[in-house]
Amino acid sequence: MTEEYVRTKDGVDIFCKDWGPKHAQPIVFHHGWPLSSDDWDTQMLFFLANGYRVIAHDRRGHGRSSQVSEGHDMDHYAADAAAVFEHLNLKNAVHIGHSTGGGEVARYVAKFGEPQGRVAKAVLVSAVPPLMLKTDANSGGLPIEVFDGLRKALADNRSQFFIDLPTGPFYGFNRPNAKTSQGLIQNWWRQGMMGSAKAHYEGIKAFSETDQTEDLKRIKVPTLVMHGDDDQIVPIDDAGKLSVKLLKNGTIKIYPGYPHGMLSTNADVINPDLLAFIKS
Repeated sequence: MTEEYVRTKDGVDIFCKDWGPKHAQPIVFHHGWPLSSDDWDTQMLFFLANGYRVIAHDRRGHGRSSQVSEGHDMDHYAADAAAVFEHLNLKNAVHIGHSTGGGEVARYVAKFGEPQGRVAKAVLVSAVPPLMLKTDANSGGLPIEVFDGLRKALADNRSQFFIDLPTGPFYGFNRPNAKTSQGLIQNWWRQGMMGSAKAHYEGIKAFSETDQTEDLKRIKVPTLVMHGDDDQIVPIDDAGKLSVKLLKNGTIKIYPGYPHGMLSTNADVINPDLLAFIKS
């Protein structure tokens, strides 16, 4: 098991975990905003136990990666990921992205991974593509005021905001009869506060205003879209349900009642489904 930093062409140090046998098929995990590779602990341990090589990195400005001032956009996120995977010389990899990480997977696979022949399959979990923001062409999106509200909450009191979000809509703990996990809430806060406020502030624009329609259309590898129909962060109708229509080789699995953070709240269901797709 190794942990290391990979330096990008523009001098950013990206923190990366690389666990398991080097000869095994690699499964690569791309985390959501504003978290870190630690958000994938449950999945990494599960796939490690199933004989895979598991890799996850902290996005620039997030977790243990460099808190640089610039480059908090989907193009840099994908290029940084490519730098890590080229350094590790990954082949036949399965890329799994959650939320903003799903956008990163779509941009990476379309722009770097498939052209370089490094990708076997992709999974978009509760992911932001094709476009979250409501526009004339995307009438089902969320109004800009929603994202302005996130920016204001972050700028006013980031620490409180990073308690309120996981306590409420992220994991669906605001729903009647929800079983709240204080550990999940505290771990979300911990991961968020490790990162840079500037990276998180500018990352809101990256995940909400990046139109990834063309990325999805370019992806040819088998791609699984997983989305909970009670996702209060990235509503399914304008995300997962639209994404699968744009993918050449996409399938969708909808989880009734599951929240945005279903990878953590419902890992007992999601992990075996991921494994079945990878083996299929």
